[in-house]
Amino acid sequence: MYLPVPPQPDCLSAWREALRAVDSQPGHSAHNVVVDISNPTIETTRANPGIAIVDDFLTSHGKSLETVANTIFPAALYRRYSSPGFFKIFSEKVLPKVCRNKRWSGYYFERMMQTPGLSDATTNQLLNIVERIRNPKVSALNKFELSLFDPARDVDNSPYGGQCLSFLSFKIIPGQKRRIALTAIYRNHFYIEKLLGNLIGLGRLLEFVALETDLELGSLTVLSTHAEVDLPNSTTRSELLTMIKKFDQAGCSVSANGSSSESEPSLEACKP
Repeated sequence: MYLPVPPQPDCLSAWREALRAVDSQPGHSAHNVVVDISNPTIETTRANPGIAIVDDFLTSHGKSLETVANTIFPAALYRRYSSPGFFKIFSEKVLPKVCRNKRWSGYYFERMMQTPGLSDATTNQLLNIVERIRNPKVSALNKFELSLFDPARDVDNSPYGGQCLSFLSFKIIPGQKRRIALTAIYRNHFYIEKLLGNLIGLGRLLEFVALETDLELGSLTVLSTHAEVDLPNSTTRSELLTMIKKFDQAGCSVSANGSSSESEPSLEACKP
């Protein structure tokens, strides 16, 4: 059982179509939702009216798009300090401020660069992938995996909390100019509070690997093994629908059947 979302050109349209698909399911939730984005780095700033609308809504409920995206990849640090310097800055300057407890800081980027090993040392999985792709002796195209789920820290009896992003798989796509693509697997996915910020963050992560390995940027594919249209921080369904109606009206002025509508807003109300 899976729910395919039509392939989309950018993160914002992918978020809207995935939201539309999942919201139409019983209980506003679904399993094995597949989202594919051809270029996850375009139209991801507040200069895009749609991004601004979603960001304002999330910020008013305590969670901005940038906050979510930065848990996956700290783009500002990378731009300022480049690689590998920004890994050290993140570890020494950022982690002490954001670390919640010994279990996890809440930043997926921490797990990418500080994975507990068999000894006291930790492994920087992300840097390892970059270095192996750069290495001319490495001929693999499909052996660049990054695990974020950690059974030692993540297996407990709590129904919520902990990591939701479980696994990343980078693939080199052969061709006249080789491309790097990314597939991300989520065990649980909140499509209002997290999805758009996650897509933006994953796009920035993919762009980082492309830049560091001199490969063309490829597509981003996300598999949400469970997805739901959530109501973050006591948001009401009415408030959510109002935001979606505003979002859709920023891209089009008529409902899906081609006529003006004054009825209760719906996640199906208006396709951009």
